[in-house]
Amino acid sequence: MRVTKAKVAEHRRAILDSASRLFRERGFREVGVAEIMQASGLTHGAFYGHFRSKAELADHVCQEACANGALAWLKSASLTEILDRYLTPAHRDNPAAGCALAALGAEVARQSGEVQKSYAEGTGHYVDALERHMDDAPPEARRKQAMAVLSCMVGALTLARGVASGDPALSDAILAAAREQLRSHFGA
Repeated sequence: MRVTKAKVAEHRRAILDSASRLFRERGFREVGVAEIMQASGLTHGAFYGHFRSKAELADHVCQEACANGALAWLKSASLTEILDRYLTPAHRDNPAAGCALAALGAEVARQSGEVQKSYAEGTGHYVDALERHMDDAPPEARRKQAMAVLSCMVGALTLARGVASGDPALSDAILAAAREQLRSHFGA
């Protein structure tokens, strides 16, 4: 029985969505193709009709997750709105639906060159989005400021996740301090 183009696209979307959620939740190495396909509601063998390898899937997931995240920031009304949504316990506690930069960053360095390139391009998209919210800065300073803000945001979220189980109060304090300092420094 032939599968329609619409059904093929639906299956591919299911694979990408499941992989994106699982990779962000547990990392590239901890998730196998069989688990992704099961979460997608498809058979293991169907995977290779859509992707040549898990590395190719990881590359597509990285591209898409970063593009979607940066697009959401572009649509945000202000830097304050971004900070108040990003540096929160809710975001910290839900990496599967959160920022790909924070969820995948530590692992990207161990991935293929293609995944690293996609991550770098995605990071650039996030910087571009933040740069558009740096209204008070002179144009030549906006990009540097956007990179500093992004680095602080991702770093704070990563640290907060790392200590959340061991010291929940410290985790909350890291998020609050980063949010407060960024808002204060950048007039957000």
